[in-house]
Amino acid sequence: MRLVSAQYVITCCGPVLKRPVITADDDGTIISIEDTGGDPGEKAITEFYNGIIVPGFINCHCHLELSYLHKKISPSTGLHGFLYELDRIRYNIAGDEEKSARKSDKSMYDEGVVLCADICNSSLTFQLKKESPVRYINLIEVFGIDHNKAQQRIENALLLAETAEQYSLKYNITPHSVYSVPVTLFRLIKKHSLNNTLTSIHFLESEGEISFIESHSGPLFEVYRNFIPAGMTPLTVKDHISAVLDEITASGHLILVHNTFIEREHIRALKKRENLHYCLCPNSNLYIEGKLPPVELLAEENCSIVIGTDSLSSNYELSILSEIKTLSVNFPSLSLETLIKWATLNGAAALSESEWAGSIEPGKKPGLVLIENADLQNLKLLPESRARRLL
Repeated sequence: MRLVSAQYVITCCGPVLKRPVITADDDGTIISIEDTGGDPGEKAITEFYNGIIVPGFINCHCHLELSYLHKKISPSTGLHGFLYELDRIRYNIAGDEEKSARKSDKSMYDEGVVLCADICNSSLTFQLKKESPVRYINLIEVFGIDHNKAQQRIENALLLAETAEQYSLKYNITPHSVYSVPVTLFRLIKKHSLNNTLTSIHFLESEGEISFIESHSGPLFEVYRNFIPAGMTPLTVKDHISAVLDEITASGHLILVHNTFIEREHIRALKKRENLHYCLCPNSNLYIEGKLPPVELLAEENCSIVIGTDSLSSNYELSILSEIKTLSVNFPSLSLETLIKWATLNGAAALSESEWAGSIEPGKKPGLVLIENADLQNLKLLPESRARRLL
């Protein structure tokens, strides 16, 4: 049994507490949280930390298997440039892919990630996930703009799903993006995801994908010329809204990832979809497009916001704290308590894991993370703030 306290505790299920005492069982289950009113007294066995304790972080969008591409793709090229480089080097670069993924898994664990929704295009990470203390939900991602290959694409995904089952891993089949999945493939994916508990899709990540969907023009179309037969017209969906409402399974929760170019009309039209969540990966957005999503608009519209890191092909680190630091700097009106809830409580709800994760309350086993070197007077993050796992 451990007794833990800090200057502040953000429980995500009540007010911010000053110097409470958290009692946890040896397996990490929270037994009690004693509100001391700021005076924990002299309890010899209490571990006291000069910082802020929060629940374990939840990464709602990651590509762990791309960790070997760290610093291999140029920043600030736009989505079309990123996709071009990714395709050019992804299968033609030497490196220990599994070792890189294991290193990323460990760094996420050390910083306090307890749960992660991870995109899978291969079985590369399956063994390490069986061994990892981080709980993973695997999203088997399907894409391919050539509609003539739709059946082949879904068959490949189903084979990967069979492998996930052999490893006893939790998985869902999911589309990559509105711009990379033709209608034919969307409908095959929907057929095989009718019982999904979780679906995700990269959504309005770039301005170029809008022109591609609307008129099959622009820089993204020029990249896609390399993937389709000469003269073929891509069979894309009508627009982003119809893709979500008509072409994606209504089962379970749906995470829209990035949302860099989303507008109020999109958000309001999408409110017809239940269990919808908006995942922010701000550092990846800055790396690729040099632009952040309209975070205050999403908050104003009462959207369920969650946090992700994307991959090391489009980010310098897989750090949830780094993501919320970026949000804090660029949107100073957001309180630390709000940002922490996005990175914990909301993530647990989006991944249907609220029974054990997302908040510090008796009976749960959420993990405890200490944020050090913060502005404790104003409850703000600083450039030098860092996070480390306590439980």
